[in-house]
Formats: sequence, structure tokens, C-alpha cells
Amino acid sequence: MKSAERGAETRWCGVARRWYAAVIVAVGVALFAGTSVADPANCTAERPEPLTPTDPELCKSLIAAVRDPSALPLDQYEAKLNQFFGNYCHRDTASGWRRDKHVRDTGPFTATLAAGAWQGTGLGTHAPVVIWYSPDMADWLVRNRSGESAGTDPTRPIPDGAIMVKEMFPYPAAACADVDPVKLYPTSGAAIMIRDSKASHDGWFWGWYGFGPQGGWSPDLPPSPNNGPSNMGFAQYCMNCHASAKDNLTFASPRNIEGEPGRPLVYLSQSWSLAPSPSDHHRAVTLPPDDVRRLGEPLYQADRGVDQALRAYLLKTPTWDSVPVMPSASYDNTWVAAGGPHAADQFVTSSQCLGCHDAGSTGLQFDMTVPNPHGDNLINLSPYGTWRSSPMGLAGRDPFFFAQLASEIQTFHPAPDTQGVVQDTCLGCHGIQGQRQFHIDTFPEAGKCVDFTREMVDAVPWPDGNPTAAHAKYGALARDGISCTSCHRMALGHAAAGVADAPENACIAERQEFLNPDNTGFARTFTGSFFVGGPDKLIGPFEKPQVKPMKAALGITSEHNAAITSSEVCGSCHSVHLPVLQDGNTVTHIYEQTTYPEWAFSAYRTGTTPDGTLPLGPGSLAQSCQECHMPSKAADGTPMRSKIASIQEYSNFPETENNLAPEDIDLSLRDGFAAHTLVGLNVFLIKIAQQFPDVLGIPTQDPMMGARGVDPLVRTEQAMLDMASNETAEVTVSKVSTTGGRLQATVTVRSRTGHKLPSGVGFRRAFLEFQVLDGNGATLWASGRTNAAGALVDQAGTPLDGEYWWTDDCKSRIRPDERLHQPHYQRITGQNQAQIYQELVSTPPSNATAQMCGPGKDPQGMLTTSFLSICTTVKDNRILPQGYLSLPERTQIAKALGATEDLAKEAGSVGVDGDPDYDTGGGDSLVYDLPLSDLPAGSRPIAVQATLYYQAAPPFYLQDRFCTAKGDDPERLKFLVGHLNIDKTAADDWKLKIVSSGAVALP
Repeated sequence: MKSAERGAETRWCGVARRWYAAVIVAVGVALFAGTSVADPANCTAERPEPLTPTDPELCKSLIAAVRDPSALPLDQYEAKLNQFFGNYCHRDTASGWRRDKHVRDTGPFTATLAAGAWQGTGLGTHAPVVIWYSPDMADWLVRNRSGESAGTDPTRPIPDGAIMVKEMFPYPAAACADVDPVKLYPTSGAAIMIRDSKASHDGWFWGWYGFGPQGGWSPDLPPSPNNGPSNMGFAQYCMNCHASAKDNLTFASPRNIEGEPGRPLVYLSQSWSLAPSPSDHHRAVTLPPDDVRRLGEPLYQADRGVDQALRAYLLKTPTWDSVPVMPSASYDNTWVAAGGPHAADQFVTSSQCLGCHDAGSTGLQFDMTVPNPHGDNLINLSPYGTWRSSPMGLAGRDPFFFAQLASEIQTFHPAPDTQGVVQDTCLGCHGIQGQRQFHIDTFPEAGKCVDFTREMVDAVPWPDGNPTAAHAKYGALARDGISCTSCHRMALGHAAAGVADAPENACIAERQEFLNPDNTGFARTFTGSFFVGGPDKLIGPFEKPQVKPMKAALGITSEHNAAITSSEVCGSCHSVHLPVLQDGNTVTHIYEQTTYPEWAFSAYRTGTTPDGTLPLGPGSLAQSCQECHMPSKAADGTPMRSKIASIQEYSNFPETENNLAPEDIDLSLRDGFAAHTLVGLNVFLIKIAQQFPDVLGIPTQDPMMGARGVDPLVRTEQAMLDMASNETAEVTVSKVSTTGGRLQATVTVRSRTGHKLPSGVGFRRAFLEFQVLDGNGATLWASGRTNAAGALVDQAGTPLDGEYWWTDDCKSRIRPDERLHQPHYQRITGQNQAQIYQELVSTPPSNATAQMCGPGKDPQGMLTTSFLSICTTVKDNRILPQGYLSLPERTQIAKALGATEDLAKEAGSVGVDGDPDYDTGGGDSLVYDLPLSDLPAGSRPIAVQATLYYQAAPPFYLQDRFCTAKGDDPERLKFLVGHLNIDKTAADDWKLKIVSSGAVALP
């Protein structure tokens, strides 16, 4: 396979790179030996002439627009700012602008002797600064924070249009302390704050600006190829520190201003010898690499082997120049509006959470991390850092999902009056925040629930006035995936009482009636149909949270609620109950996914819910979903203990003025800190995200940790590989014999999961490969061979029945009425047989009635991948979890959850032909029995080996996507599948190795 090369021939590498600032201020820089005092000659920021406005009239013409950020679209406003700051208009003392007395440190500067040289470390909240204040900003500070007026209650709000420009210079401040600030070039740019209380709850436009051609700044629109957060905007991550201020989200003090009484704070500064400055954290955050940063090399040309194996070689595949790309994640920023939070602010993007709940965001403290044992960086265990690269964080950009949705509305349910409801139903999970907020905002005027559609997911605000701009808010929310406010506002149990009619739950009762008409209680919330609490609160698992910083930043109060730790938080979405649609009509309802019920019927059940206890109590292996998928223990079993946020605290940060008291902002270490890892085994999705960030529109580097941290997608992949090898299954080979001219061996798979293996969407599958090996490890006989796309084949390379559903030209299905597939085996005797653990479902027959569909009904249609065309199950031999309950026992629990007996039945097994392994679950055993004469002539078998593999997207599923839909989404998936480079990885040949028995010697 030929990897893509970084040459001019590739469009994705022809972008000019910005100068890349290394992350974190605590970077060692050699300080020349000696003990000299600070010398202005060492001030690398000094310029020979003052940097002051050269065109005062231009400044006057711009100031009104600069003072009103929300009056213009971002690109037009930034153009004004660029003119204003590029002309140093903020240094216009003649117009009343004031500045700090001199360059000042914002924290200590220390020197350490290492390898015969002094190493300097800057430990400020910013690099050394000089702040410039607009006349009204300076006036407010003098009136409200001087002498007896300081700390008045209530504090007067800062007037709109007030501006602070925090210019940043090299460490240490002593190097430039004697230089007139107007002669200093801001080497690390400037952090700006412009007051606009009508635009956001926090009331500020935040940003970073770099001065001049070498400053590194460029407009945020169009987005940079790295897809990172914007440099400027409302409700930016800056609030992670500024929300700790006592009022108005600023620590500013008049004692720093030239001409006012008092002196600036001072810190330890071991600046006896000067050298080039350590780099600035804020500059590093705002200036990530500008080109596409891939984590692995994709293929420049589509993989012919995969293309042929998927029978897609007759279909035209997009190229690098024509592949449709998702909108950049740089657009994905919504916030709490001024006067909020209200129902219109019910859902906000994760950009509002990352500043505090990502690690390293202050540049000084690194809670929520552990050292990388394989490198010199840190593993980010923060809620944001682990969630963002998980399948839940990527759900709003999942190329498999969007291709599936295209099939649903183009082929499976193309009726115009059905397409809308299908899109709204599906996006109610994968685009939940956008779908729900759209309903909240439009229901009052429309008086009905308007369908949220696929087109809205792509909506962006730029260029201003583009046809999608009106829906940009909902597009951003939908693309953000199953995000923070999706889960942390769930109203379960008693919290759900009385909220159904609240505006934030617009259209939820209608959704429940459409999807779960016969269910009550918790089962009424299946398919993500849960109610949410008010927009002014968020729930979490820890008692006595510090509430003031979040309240200041977002107007939201954090509350302890134990329900967030219950499996029902997962169960509402991972119990998928859907209508069976045919010709636009609902035939009946059926369960597409029963991951939560499978757990509730197993030995892993806890026996409790937010609504109360369940029949039969806890199982013998009681463990919640979160205990597995949100680990709170290290690999060695040590409980994790950490702070749960990264904010500016009082007691362990450099001193500052006008901050909240320690009892309001100091954070305690929390036992039970849990990473939001939230993974299964879909390594294929993660490899796509690693290699094609430009196509999915995502960054690959954590926005706060930068180069200091292990890339999140790398950590997510490793978490999946660890789960596969350590927490999924065990495979053993026993009773091996070669008597009577036959080779026999019993292979046993023992499940270690709390649900079926595999579980989730029905097309996932696992399969066994059984090999007879010679002394060189070469395969003499095998069941479970695959081709390049993971299709199961026999010894001649011929695909097994059911591996492909379509003819090569996609014009017709292959013997659809026969529903070709591999049955469940208890004994395998040939290489054209394979044990596949899977669920297969069929469509309704023509003119179906409700009595024709449901559990136990004979299949009459053809096999389908449509979620909304499932009439009955053809095969479900997925391995049951340990301690699986009998049907009567399952029925008791199903009814206690508010469901019917159908749930208990559909969570059972189908087509296992009385296999006793499926009575109580926990595993499956089968015998491989082959004549020794089937081995190649003259060969000598030495050992046998069994390996369990997993496929998130089997070949029949991919082929069905390519043959049943056209347009951007299936074309994108076709490109990604063809160009994904997984050669010699754990997912080689589109199968993930879970575990192997290893070679077992023949007797």
C-alpha cells in the first residue's frame, strides 16, 4: 500500500504554516551563567521608536464599531479590530487611553541550575503584561476599585464598550521594566476584553491578537485548516480564570494604572541573568499548527484491495480534491445569551465547558492528568479531554451514521412525508443538542414540532447571509455530538416529575408517544426520549461543588445528583425502540438495540434505578455502566483522585487582586474521579478521525494541553485496544485430539462484558478464526479467514454466503428471499463455515400487519440494515453476559421498567438451536471437527489456535451504504473507507483482534 506523501500533489498539505509556538510557559530556557542585574539591552521587545497611532483619524473612525462587537458578523468585526490594533489605536493617550505603570509580572519567574546552565521558568497567569484601558474602563476601575469604593455591594456593572488590552512581553518583566511601554512590541500579542453585556451572559468579547506580519494572528473566518477554537468571540475559554474574579469577570485594579496610587503586586523574580523568554501559554493555545495535523498517514490512492473486496470497484470513488468535508469545528461555539440562562440556552456546545473541565487550561496546574509512562508528556484524564475524542464526542460527525441516514431517506423510506420524521428521529440521538434546541426555539411560534433535518447539521454562520446561516446555532450544537449538556441536565426519577410541560422539554412528550406509545415510567424515555431539568442548573456526581465560578461564567448552578451515576443515564439512549415503517405507515414498534436491558437482565445489574429498586435485586457481579465505560481506577486498581476542574484558584495560584475568597474557588481532591472515556471497540471510527481530521472537520490536538499532552485520539484508541484485550472476552482451546483420522478441538469464548457480545447497533459482529498450524506457524486449515475488507472467505478466497448482499454493480440484491447467512454452529467441519456472533434482522413482507412482526415471528422479508424497517430477528447468537435471567425473570424487570414482555423477548437469543450455552449466558463453546485428510498433502500439523475478532462495520454493511444512497454522506464514507490506512495495525483487514488462545500444541 502506498501512503499519501506530504508533497505539492496533495491538497491537504499545501497550506502555509503559521509560526508554531510550543506549549506551556514552564519551558526551560538556558540562562547565561553569571549574576548580572537586569539590563534594558536584554529587552527583546524594545523598539527604537514608539509604537503609537500613526493615523489618529482612522482610530476615531473605528472606535464606535470596535466598542460594539455584537453589531457586526465576526469576520467584519475582526477586520475592524485588525485595523484598530494594527494601528496601535489603543495606545492613544490623547484620546484618554491609560496604561499600567510599567511592564509587570503576573507570577513568579524562577531559575534552576541544570547541566551547568540556569534554566528559567515563568509561572505567571500571563506572560509579563502592560494593560491599556479605554477611558471608560479606567474610569470604572478608579470609581469602583479604589480605596473605600472597592468591594461595594452591589458592584456597578462595567459599561458597554469598555476595553482592556493586555499586551504580553518576554519573561521576566525585569528585562523591560525600565523601557517606556510605548516602545515595547507585544511579542506574545495581546489578550483583549471588550464589554458587550447585550451579547452574552458573561458580557465580554474575548480574544487574542498578534501585532504585525510576524504576530501570528489571522482572522478566524474562514476557519484555519487545524479546525481549532477561534482566537476571538463571546464566551471564550478565558473564563476558566476570569470567573474567579469577585465581579465583572476581571481582576483589574487601579493600583496598576499610571498616575493612580499604589504599586502593582510583585513576585519572586530570579532575573539576575537574562536570556530568551520561555514561550507563552496563551499564545500557544491561540496559535496551534495551521496545517492539517494527522495522526497517521492515510492513503493517497484508494486501496485497490479493499475496493475490490467490497465489490465497490464499479462505483466511482471521490478523490482528495472532491471528497465532501464536514464543517469545521471552529464554528461550533454557542453560549448563554445575555439575561440567560433561559430555555433558548438549554443546550450549549462543549466550548463552554472545555476551559474549566479540560486539563492544563490555566497553563500552571495540571490536575486531571498522569505522566505518560512511554514519553515525556501527560495523559489527559479530564472530562473534556477524554470525552471529546470518544465515539460520543464524535457522534455528530460520525460518517457511518450520516451514510446510514442517507440510506434511510433515499431508499428505505423515501416518501416525502416520511423523510422528515426519519431525520428528526435519528438526529434526536446523534445530533441531540441541535435537534432539541431547534424544537425548543421553534415550537412557541410554530405551535407544532418541526422536523430537524440533515441539512441543518451542516449550517454555519459564515459567510454572513449564506442560506444555512439562520440554523447555524443548531448545526453547531448537532455537530458537537452527545455533549456535556446532553447528559448533565437529564431529569430522571423524581426529578422528571412536573417538568414535561416546561419549555425546555418541547416536543419530548410527542417523541415519547411516537417511539414508546405503550411504555410507561423509565421505558417511556427509551431512544433518548428523556426529560431535562432547567437551563440554570447542571448535575454532577460530587457533593458540595464550588458554584460561584460556573455561576459567574454561565449563570448556571452546579448541583450534586446521584442519578448521574446510574446506568439509566446510559439506558435511555441505549435502549432503542423504533417504529417499523412501511410505505410511510407505522406497522408496529420493535427494539433495534437493547444494550441497557441486556445489562439489566444480567449478573451485572445493580437492581436499583432513580425510580427505585427492581425485582430480583442486584446481580452477583453488580456494576454500573459507568464503572466500566468511565473508569475511576488506574490500570493497577488504584482509585483515581483528582480535582474536577482547572480554574484560577486562590491558594495555589499567583496572587491577584479582586478575586473571590478561597472558600469560593479553591477546589478539593475528589475520590471517585472518573474519566469520560466512553468507548467500546469501534477502533475504525477513531482511525478515521486520526487520519482524516480535515474531512471530519475536527482538530487532533487538545486545545488546552497542546503538545504537553498525549493526543486525545491516540489515548482513545489505546483505551479501546486495552478494553479489547483485557475486558472483553477470553478464548481457550481444550479437548484437542487427533484420533480416528480426525482433528477435534473445543473452543470456548467467555464473555467479560455486562451486555451481549457484541452489543449496540445490530450490524456490529464478532467472529472466530480457528487455525491449524504447522511448525513454521503457517496456516494449513482455517475457519474464519477474511479478505482485505474483512469479508469471511473459504480456503479458495470465495466469500461465504451472506458476506455480500449486492451484485457488483449495485443493481440488485443477491438472492434476497433466502436471507443468506452463516447459522449458529455448535460444530464446524469445513472451511466454508464460520462462527459469527451477530444479529440479523429482516424487513416486513408486503402489506405487513402488526401481527406479522415482533419477537418470535417468522421472517418473510429480506435482510436489512435499516433501523426503521426491522420486522423480526432472523439470527441473534451474540454471546450473552454472565448470569442472564430466564424469560419470566426478564419479564418481571421489563415490566418494572415500564416496558412490555416484548422487551424481555427481544433481548433473548434467536437461532441458537437449543445450544445450552445460551440458557444462562456467559460464553459459548463449539467443536471444530475436521478430517486430517483435509490438510494439504505432506503437511504436518503442530498446533491449533483460536482468535476472536470484532467488526464495527462488516462488509455487507458498507456495501449496503454504497448501494442504497448517493450524495455527500455516502460519498464521504466511500472515500474514507478506501483511503484509510490500517495496514499492520490492530484493525488490519477491517477486523479488530480481541483476544487469542495462542498456539495450543497437538497431542
